[in-house]
Amino acid sequence: MTHSPETPAVTPGKFVTFEGIDGAGKSTHVNAFVDTLRQGLAAVERNVVATREPGGTPLGEALRKLVLDEPMALETEALLMFAGRREHLVKVIEPALARGDWVVSDRFTDATFAYQGGGRGLSDEKLTILERWVQGTRQPDLTILFDLDPAIAAARLAGARAPDKFERESAAFFTRVREAYLRRAEASPERFVVIDAAQSIDAIAAKLAGVFARLGVPGHVAR
Repeated sequence: MTHSPETPAVTPGKFVTFEGIDGAGKSTHVNAFVDTLRQGLAAVERNVVATREPGGTPLGEALRKLVLDEPMALETEALLMFAGRREHLVKVIEPALARGDWVVSDRFTDATFAYQGGGRGLSDEKLTILERWVQGTRQPDLTILFDLDPAIAAARLAGARAPDKFERESAAFFTRVREAYLRRAEASPERFVVIDAAQSIDAIAAKLAGVFARLGVPGHVAR
């Protein structure tokens, strides 16, 4: 009797997130990051899934519109964020990582701790309970935090488009959001790369090149 060889296990992919206050410029760089990552991973036949929060799934996108545009109680806002996140994890993130794909998300749970926690004042205790319930031990392998003075961020956003309810918040709100982000980064330095978002686009691109090397992307060598 012969036995067929076992199918080798798929090495899980990696999960990278981009974070920062509105106007910090992360969305300007995330698309270029994804394009470069796809080029590097093509050599090892790995796919890259680009996604975002709130959103990432049809239900998540519907919840995004509610969260960004509709007034609601703070706890309701946080619950909707985590409801969309659970759907995102089940339908997109976890299946992609299990296939060996890489996932790059424009925002994830750190944003909830920063905005609903730091900005709006919901306790970290409540958010941590929801985090553990919704995502278990799942955390990004790497989080790239674009750090910027809220006054500079506000100037960048001025007149760009109709602002959502978060973008209409005060400078004091965004100062609290920024501080919450930096606390998260300080608590998990092995996970975060903090980028000074006041730098030029070229300087930021050079910093991101170092991130590719850190992640072990083919064709990128640590400097």
